[in-house]
Amino acid sequence: MIVKRTELSFWERLYLPAIWGGFKVTAGHFVNTVFRRKGVTMQYPEQKWVVPEGYRGAPYLVKDQEGSTKCVSCQLCEFVCPPKAIKITPPGPEGQPADRRNAEKMPKEFEINMLRCIFCGFCQEVCPEEAIFLERDYSLTGLSRGEMIYNKEKLLALGGTHAGTQKWKHKLEEAKEQEVFPVKD
Repeated sequence: MIVKRTELSFWERLYLPAIWGGFKVTAGHFVNTVFRRKGVTMQYPEQKWVVPEGYRGAPYLVKDQEGSTKCVSCQLCEFVCPPKAIKITPPGPEGQPADRRNAEKMPKEFEINMLRCIFCGFCQEVCPEEAIFLERDYSLTGLSRGEMIYNKEKLLALGGTHAGTQKWKHKLEEAKEQEVFPVKD
């Protein structure tokens, strides 16, 4: 295919008017930046970014009111994770201390590689026990790759404590209203 190009005019062939136009645009940006706009640049870390509602930050594990982890080693989050950033080791046949709730189900190891995590939120959506929440944390730093692999203790410390499972509460109330199944009070 042959494209016919039009001849450039005399002014288009001169490069000085184009340079002068570029200087005008640059001078306009300079004047706007220096003299008119104030506070365009955020002074991090003194000023913190206000994250919008619905922001998906880093995933963390949470504890229940009794202080034990809510995770029951179902491994759904591990299977649904697109970059395979989550690694869960379920408890072995020896089990764990029987004095804690869900002790036989608590994960032996739980790791999230924050360098691989893409903050998609699939792990939070699929968790039946609401053990993983995406916090509003956007500043993840570490001096080595090993520091960016968060183990169970670090994830629980950063996640904090949440109330019991609330995910199915509204569905149960709807079922009671519609009398889908008899509920004894």
